[in-house]
Amino acid sequence: MQPGPEESEISTLLDRYLIGLDDDELDDAWARGLFTKDALVEFPMSRHEGLEGLAGYHRDALTAFAATQHLGSPAAVALDGERATLRANLVSTHVHHPGAADEPLFQVGTLATGEARRAAEGWRLSSLTFRVLWSRGTPPRSQEPR
Repeated sequence: MQPGPEESEISTLLDRYLIGLDDDELDDAWARGLFTKDALVEFPMSRHEGLEGLAGYHRDALTAFAATQHLGSPAAVALDGERATLRANLVSTHVHHPGAADEPLFQVGTLATGEARRAAEGWRLSSLTFRVLWSRGTPPRSQEPR
């Protein structure tokens, strides 16, 4: 069964988020085009609440790497009126800066879960949570377990 237009719009939000991490200028317009004002983004090592500062939060995290590539599966979307939930698998490859680690790559497989809400501008992500399922390589020093 093919997803309907709303499911496709919601799934595309996650696609745009992942592609944006690798290739876009992460600014306030990027964040507003994807997230609600009260959005929560949660990684195992940190989290950010609210639209204000969300682009900077992502820019700061990505400076730990020379490059990244985030590959996501199609999102499974479940609609419930003005809200929706989504789930997808994600493999992220992070390229260390020269000399920053013994191995050049840090890779992570995660389960991404989230919620979206219908807004005047269309659907927006209200939460994204990433749970690590496996990893390979050395995380940047600021992300190593304490």
